[in-house]
Amino acid sequence: MASSQLMAEYRQWLTFQRQEQLSREHQGIVQRLEDARASANQVLQAYRSMAEKASIEGACYRTIFLRQRDDNHALPCEGWLFVRRVLSEGNSTRVRVTLLETFTLEDGIMAPGDKPARKLTLEIFDQLNMDKGMRTNVRVDCLDTPQDYHFITLLDAVRGDLRPHLK
Repeated sequence: MASSQLMAEYRQWLTFQRQEQLSREHQGIVQRLEDARASANQVLQAYRSMAEKASIEGACYRTIFLRQRDDNHALPCEGWLFVRRVLSEGNSTRVRVTLLETFTLEDGIMAPGDKPARKLTLEIFDQLNMDKGMRTNVRVDCLDTPQDYHFITLLDAVRGDLRPHLK
């Protein structure tokens, strides 16, 4: 087997390993949010805090989200969010963000800036879950690209060096 083919297969294996790790991580965080009974209002406050730190310090936060594929399977992707603005009108809460993707199954692991930054609008809402006795679960979904949904942004994973890649 040629060395280049071996390295290509190794990189592919690493990509599948990372995909499995993100799947388990996303699933675990979703379960913890459900167990904690997090509400849209609590998540809204977190995004407001992120927006404040973004404007002052240039903070970007690690996010994991699901992307619906053509075959109707959803796989987690990873990136960094720069929260530009939080807009609340009545019962609707929207968050303007810039997303730097750092992992997809198709592209594998990417450095911030390898793909152009995307400006998105996220919506925060409580979703009624009939399977669990009419409990509500908080959701953050993308309005611009419906195949990207169920964003989970981690407050404890932050970096301030990504501003040059946000343009």
